Amino acid sequence: MIMNKYDKLKSIISKYETAAVAFSGGVDSTFLLKAAHDALKERAVAFIARFCFVPEKEYEEAVAFAESLGIKCMTVEPEVTNDTDIMSNPVDRCYICKKKLFGRFTELAKELGINVVIEGSNLDDTGDYRPGMKALSELGIKSPLIEAGFTKQEIRDYSKQLALPTWSKPSAACLASRIPYGEQITESKLRMVETAEDYLHSLGFTQLRVRLHGGNLARIELMPDEVDRFMSVETRSTVYDKLRLIGFTYITLDIHGFKSGSLNEVIKE
Repeated sequence: MIMNKYDKLKSIISKYETAAVAFSGGVDSTFLLKAAHDALKERAVAFIARFCFVPEKEYEEAVAFAESLGIKCMTVEPEVTNDTDIMSNPVDRCYICKKKLFGRFTELAKELGINVVIEGSNLDDTGDYRPGMKALSELGIKSPLIEAGFTKQEIRDYSKQLALPTWSKPSAACLASRIPYGEQITESKLRMVETAEDYLHSLGFTQLRVRLHGGNLARIELMPDEVDRFMSVETRSTVYDKLRLIGFTYITLDIHGFKSGSLNEVIKE
């Protein structure tokens, strides 16, 4: 693959002169951080969020990767647990949360004399219900991957060429996205989801979600080609026992399989 599109991305980022990358350690933001570092060197920094909506393992991996490239990283810890507008989990929760988090990012960038905050949304992100995109627009956050025309698959392809460890990493999302709109978010619910998903990953399952309904029902979403292995008597029994210990009363498997943003299906236009 000719790297002309990557060159275009670096050219876009170079025009900022200085930039803070909203960095989660996922596929998209890792690719963006690499491009920003290539384009701006020490004039690119990483802003990493650490709070209850982000799995601690993801935070630690993000810091480790930034440090491995010699990129300065700064941790931002937004207070959300006492914010009833967020924890009550309305349909625009993502907008409210992103406005708060990226508002802090923009304040920090200004304090440090950094020209712009950039983030890793790609072209595929424009097709789903994503109220957080509105918050980014209102705050003047830039999305270079969209501007350069990158799809998710292209990001993975280029990441593989660049030997980035995330090129085949399963897509992740904020833990709050596991709880249906209108159901109260609590730290204990988020920890249940995080622990359950970590456990399923430890069994070798790849792209997955554990949705928490009603505070005690786990709806597991797996890739279709992994369902048969899950349905073996031994695996089902082991998963059932483990998730019961975590705190779930009912454990179910979604027969449709993994679907990013599946909880958005209840939103009526």
